Amino acid sequence: MSTRLSRPWQSVRRILCVRLDSLGDVLMCTPAIRALRHTLPGCRLTLLTSPSGAAVAPCIPELDAAIAYRAPWMKHAEPAGTEALQECATQLAAQRFDAAVIFTTYSQSPLPAAMLCHLAGIPLRLASCRENPYQLLTDWVPERELERASRHEVQRQLDLVAHVGCATSDTTLSFAVPAADASRVGTKLEDAGIDPAAPYLVLHAGASAASRRYPLRHWLVLIGMLRRQFGYPIVLTGDRGEADALRPLAEAWKAATHSLIGKLELGELGALIRGSSLLITGNTGPAHIAAAVGTPLVDLYALTNPQHTPWRVAHRLLFHDVSCRNCLRSSCPQGHHACLDSLAPRTVLEAAVELLAAAPQRPARTDDGALAFP
Repeated sequence: MSTRLSRPWQSVRRILCVRLDSLGDVLMCTPAIRALRHTLPGCRLTLLTSPSGAAVAPCIPELDAAIAYRAPWMKHAEPAGTEALQECATQLAAQRFDAAVIFTTYSQSPLPAAMLCHLAGIPLRLASCRENPYQLLTDWVPERELERASRHEVQRQLDLVAHVGCATSDTTLSFAVPAADASRVGTKLEDAGIDPAAPYLVLHAGASAASRRYPLRHWLVLIGMLRRQFGYPIVLTGDRGEADALRPLAEAWKAATHSLIGKLELGELGALIRGSSLLITGNTGPAHIAAAVGTPLVDLYALTNPQHTPWRVAHRLLFHDVSCRNCLRSSCPQGHHACLDSLAPRTVLEAAVELLAAAPQRPARTDDGALAFP
C-alpha cells in the first residue's frame, strides 16, 4: 500500500468516482471520497451511480456532481440498454476525467465499469479485482477476499484509495442535512403534535431486498412494547414504493404512531433521523444515514453480508445466527428467513432500552469494524 501520492496521480484534477449500487453503498464510500478530496485539494469529484445513489449526492459535500446510470451489469428493474451505455460513455468522455476510482464490494467485478471508463478515455483507472485486468486497470489492487469478507465496507474503500496514496484522518460517513429539509421536517412534526426538540423514535421497516426485512408481525408487537416502555412519539418511515406493504403498521397503531411513509424526500429523512433519539431499522440505507448524523440505532441485521454494519456510531446489532449466513442474496435462499424471523421483539426492545439509557453518557461516535461471525 502506498504511503505517499502515486506519481501519475499527482496531476489529477478531475476524478470520476464509480459506485453503481444504492444509497447506503454510496454513503459507505464517502470517507474514501473525502480522502481523495483531502489528498488532492482543488480536485473535482463526480459520482457515477444508480438513480437511488444519485439522490443522496446533494447531501454529500465532498461531491461536485453526480451522474445517474442504470448499469446493465447491476440489479435494476429496468436496466439501461446498449444505446444508453454508449451515451454514458460519450458523456463521460466529454468531461475529460483524469482518473476513475471504481468502488465495489468484494463479490462484484469492477471490469464492466473499467471497460466503460476505458471507452470514455479516462487514463487512470483504480479498482480491486480478483482476476488480472491487464490494460483495463492502470492501478490494480488484487482482490484477497475471495471466500469471505474480512473488512468493513468503509475500510475496504479507504484501503483502495490508499493504494495510490490518498488518505484522511476523518473517516466518518458524510451526510449533510439541508437547512430547508430540516425546517420542513420540523413543521411536519409540529403539525402532527410532536415536539421536534423532545424525544421521539423513528422506525424504518422497509428494505429494498426481501431478505433484509424484519417481519411485519414482529414490528406490530414491537411498536406496542416501545409505546408502553417509553411513551415517546413513534414516527414510521419508508419509501414510497413500500407504502402499501407497510400500511398495516400505521393502521394498527394509529393512536401510537405518526406515519411519514412515502412522504419524505431524502434530505428530510436525514433531518428526521438526526433529530430522533433512536432509529430502529434493518441493514438498509437509513442505518447508514443514522451513522453519518450520529443517531444511535438498533440494526435488525439480516446475515446476508458481514461488511455493512453501522460505522462509528452507538448501535446494537441484532440477528439470529444461521448456518446460511453471508448468502449475499436478496431473498432468503432457504425460505425460512430465520436470521430475522427468529429475532424476538423483546430482544429489540431490550437493545433500545440499553441504547437510550446510555445516550447521555455515550461519545458522539464509537469506532466499529466489520461484523465477525463465528
